[in-house]
Amino acid sequence: MIPGQAAPERSSHIPAASAQVGERLDRAQELLGHRFERPDLLREALTHRSAMAGRAAVRRARRSGQKVASNERLEFIGDRVLGLVMAEWVAERFPAESEGDLGPRLAELVSRDAVCAVAERIGLTSTLALGTNEALAGVGRLATVLADAMEAAIGALYMDGGLEVARRFIRAGWDELMQAQVKPPKDPKTALQEVVLARDSKLPDYKVVSRVGPSHAPQFVIAVSAWGKTGVGEGSTKRMAERAAATDLLGKLT
Repeated sequence: MIPGQAAPERSSHIPAASAQVGERLDRAQELLGHRFERPDLLREALTHRSAMAGRAAVRRARRSGQKVASNERLEFIGDRVLGLVMAEWVAERFPAESEGDLGPRLAELVSRDAVCAVAERIGLTSTLALGTNEALAGVGRLATVLADAMEAAIGALYMDGGLEVARRFIRAGWDELMQAQVKPPKDPKTALQEVVLARDSKLPDYKVVSRVGPSHAPQFVIAVSAWGKTGVGEGSTKRMAERAAATDLLGKLT
C-alpha cells in the first residue's frame, strides 16, 4: 500500500451466489407457508442431484460450510408423510367407504401426476437448484423432478416443524384435488382393460411409438389398440404415456 493512502474498504455486499440462494429460499418459504428454523433442510429439499455433480461443486459447498446433499433422502421421508396425511384425510372425508374405494382415492392423490400438479401450481420450479446443463435443458420442469422436490419439501416441513406443519401444507395444497374426487377414481389402464374384457378376451395392446429427447428428459409416445381402434398418449415416462393413451382410447370406445 502507498504510504499515506487509506486502506481500501472491505465490501459489505453479500456474494452474488449467496444472495441468489437466500432469495430462492425466501421464495420457497413463502410458497410453503413456513419459516424454517433449520434453513439447511429446505436448501437440501430443493437441491437436485445434478447440482451436486462433480468434485468442484462439492468443494465449493464444503468451503462455504454447506451440507453436501441432494434431496433424495428428504424425498424418501416426504413420500411417507404425504401417504400418512392423505390416508388420514380420505378416511375422514369418506367415512362410509370401504378400503376398496379409499385405496384408489389415495393412490390418485399421491400419484406423481398429482404431486407434480401441486408443485407446478405453487411455482416450486423457480426455487430448485440444478446443474447448469440441466437447468438450461429445462429439467426443473420434468414431472419426476418436480414431484421428487415436492415430496422432499414435505419431508423438510416435517423434519423442521413436525407433523402438524406438514399436514397444514398438504391439506391446503391438495384441497382442490380432493374436492374434485366425487367418485372413487379408476386408473385409466384398469378402466380400459375392464371395458375391453367385457366384450373381448384380448387385452389392450400397448406399443412404444417413439422415444425422443436426452436420457435425463425423455418424451414417450405410446399407442394402445383394442376393438380395431387406437389411442395415443405422450408423457415423460412410459407409465404416464400409457395412461394418456388409455384415456384417449376410452373416449373412443365408450
